[in-house]
Amino acid sequence: MTVLLWILGVLAAPVVLAGLWLAWVFLKEFFSPSGDGGPGGEGAAHAERLGLLPAERQSTEYAGPLPEDQRTGLAAARRGDWRAVAEVMTGIGRDWERRSGFAYLVAEQAAEEDDWLLAWERERPGDPDAAVVRARSTVILAWNIRGAKKAKYTTGEQFAGFHRTLENARAEIALAADLNPDDPTPFVTEIWVALGLGYPNSEMDKLWTEIVARDPHHYEAHFSALQYWCAKWRGSERLAMDFAERAAASAPLGSLLTALPLIAHFEHDESDDAAVDQTPEMVARVNAGLADAAAADPGHPRLPELRHLLAFYLAMQDRAEASLEQFRLVDGYVDALPWRYRNDMAEYYCRVRDTAAWAARGE
Repeated sequence: MTVLLWILGVLAAPVVLAGLWLAWVFLKEFFSPSGDGGPGGEGAAHAERLGLLPAERQSTEYAGPLPEDQRTGLAAARRGDWRAVAEVMTGIGRDWERRSGFAYLVAEQAAEEDDWLLAWERERPGDPDAAVVRARSTVILAWNIRGAKKAKYTTGEQFAGFHRTLENARAEIALAADLNPDDPTPFVTEIWVALGLGYPNSEMDKLWTEIVARDPHHYEAHFSALQYWCAKWRGSERLAMDFAERAAASAPLGSLLTALPLIAHFEHDESDDAAVDQTPEMVARVNAGLADAAAADPGHPRLPELRHLLAFYLAMQDRAEASLEQFRLVDGYVDALPWRYRNDMAEYYCRVRDTAAWAARGE
């Protein structure tokens, strides 16, 4: 009888193991952000009941709502009214973060159609506002020529146009810097030239010295420089994390630079295991980000970018209620990390958000 039971046990083992494997797969799919947030799509339905928007109503252009003056100025650029654009730039004044952000928005328009910018330059030669928009638009045009694909999918013709246009931008950046010596925006713009043309690290260090002398806690400058120091461009994981941690440690609360270690982690994380996001170090980074966001000016133009990261990593750390709170504050906009790198950014955002909303019911 003992032998018979042993034989039956051996024969039954594969069936038991298969059953356990299927149960594990079900549970992983149920709780994973790549799932639907609950059985039968209940997570998505629950999110809708909470007033959160479906994927088709998420803006893939911005991380959060634009301030009214920037919406007005961008609309003016789209209809070719350079005087209204210039008026917004004048109103922004020496708020360097807002200036660089708005200059980028209208420069994107100029990279597609610059008749209005040419008219501005003719009417007001030597205008520092027109000059900085021109420099930014040329750099954006260069990156548009290159395209967003990896190098192996980019043609030699694209690379030639990319490098030629970046070289041309250097003179425009120098002019913008000369016309407004206090403005860090031309130097922030040059980071993307440094990245594309492959400035050596020593040249990047010189460029960085110019930036921090003008605005030591400029968010866009730090975000751009961090890209340079990442392994995929001109640095390494260690260099990127060292840069991020130094910046975050030296910045005052409300500067939002606690986002940098989270970005550095995200840029180099190739694991499919959420355990790497749940370490004590990552929990501390998220907690620092929460304190930073709470202390920030609610109108800080980069605050939504930090909130998107916090929403994601809080979800990865099974802190569903806190995650949902951040999702509520950014819902409707998805052009931010960690969603930005995906073709299905709105759908992915909603899957993670819906999972957090579903899980928060029990907290």
